[in-house]
Amino acid sequence: MSSAVHTQSAFNAGLLDFLRASPTPFHATRALAERLLAAGFELLNEGDSWLLEPGKRYLITRNDSSLIAFVYGRSKLLDTGIRMLGAHTDSPCLKVKPRAELNRRGYFQLGVEVYGGALLAPWYDRDLSLAGRVTYRDEQQQIASALVDFQRPVAVVPSLAIHLDRDANNNRSINAQKDIVPLLLQLPVEEGSPPDFRSLLHAELQASQPELAVSQVLDYEISLYDTQPPALVGLEQDFIASARLDNLLSCYIGLQALLEADDQVSSLLICTDHEEVGSASCCGAKGPMLEQFLMRLLPETETRIRVIERSMMISADNAHGIHPNFMEKHDENHGPLLNRGPVIKVNANQRYATTSETSAFFRMLCEVAEVPVQSFVARTDMGCGSTIGPVVASEVGVKTIDVGCPTFAMHSIRELAGVQDGWNLYRASVEFFRYTKAPMALASAL
Repeated sequence: MSSAVHTQSAFNAGLLDFLRASPTPFHATRALAERLLAAGFELLNEGDSWLLEPGKRYLITRNDSSLIAFVYGRSKLLDTGIRMLGAHTDSPCLKVKPRAELNRRGYFQLGVEVYGGALLAPWYDRDLSLAGRVTYRDEQQQIASALVDFQRPVAVVPSLAIHLDRDANNNRSINAQKDIVPLLLQLPVEEGSPPDFRSLLHAELQASQPELAVSQVLDYEISLYDTQPPALVGLEQDFIASARLDNLLSCYIGLQALLEADDQVSSLLICTDHEEVGSASCCGAKGPMLEQFLMRLLPETETRIRVIERSMMISADNAHGIHPNFMEKHDENHGPLLNRGPVIKVNANQRYATTSETSAFFRMLCEVAEVPVQSFVARTDMGCGSTIGPVVASEVGVKTIDVGCPTFAMHSIRELAGVQDGWNLYRASVEFFRYTKAPMALASAL
């Protein structure tokens, strides 16, 4: 692979920019789409009729939070299959409830729901902001949606002082309903009722996007996020610290690799929402988005099945690096190290979709790219998380491998990855998108 276009430092600088621009799945999808459109991809509307042409590049979005980008190769699909790389745009967070306003002893707070399997303790004492999608009625009485990002710190969840909870360092549990409620404002003494949250969103939209002519905010999907920017950390800047590395790191890897795809073969990037809550939505991996795209690309059933048989999916989602303070949490032979290469994830109970065939093919790609590779298997006496890999494999029927960059503090408000691992997985993914034969046209073992 040529390194003329990218270096590791440039790759990571672009990653930090992407993370800053993506506080929610809506913003992440917009950031991905902007970069793809700038690279010459054509935006399609799912409600229109399509006429897809080999040699062109296409992009679709769904729900403003999921995306498919497709390089339509000039070679016949039956000869090459489709190289697919999948990731997800969502991350665990705190989401604002529909009737969120709380007035407690003159403090204005917002009721929130916990989205996904969030580590709650790190949300305390952070400078938090608000971002997401707002649906409104404009002055012409039309309903439309817009993205909003307050950007500045507007909320905090204060810890309880240790003087009031002497067991805090030994045995403090967190009640998600009452202990993790963000504080936004202290109300003046003469005011007895809190502000209306929709009015706050209206004011923010008017200030940041006056051209929208918002008449009334009807509803919203708003999340809190940490305003501390992503950064390179460590004495030698060995690590990347950021929110939402799970799984925006993989989305960025897929994006950059697809931009290097060979125009002779067909390649596809899919980044879906709602993985952290099971992927069961119209825009999640368990929904029909990918299958419907493939049906429109290949309307004839037998041809579509034959192309899928020749295709392969890389499901990219972060892996658990072995933590030096908790080494006993890993199988002794399967503790991936940060900055030692991407991780092949294996699970006997199909929590990951990796097979010997897909694993062997990925190892070959890593050899060609001169990238080190590691393996992860959970301890036999512990449960195992999952990814979009098994979902896509079962819904579409495409052979799949689960891989990812090793990280610490997965599902925390601030996660940690190695500066080399995203770059290395990108290099292997570029080889995947440039592979000119059908990846899974293998001789049967039977």
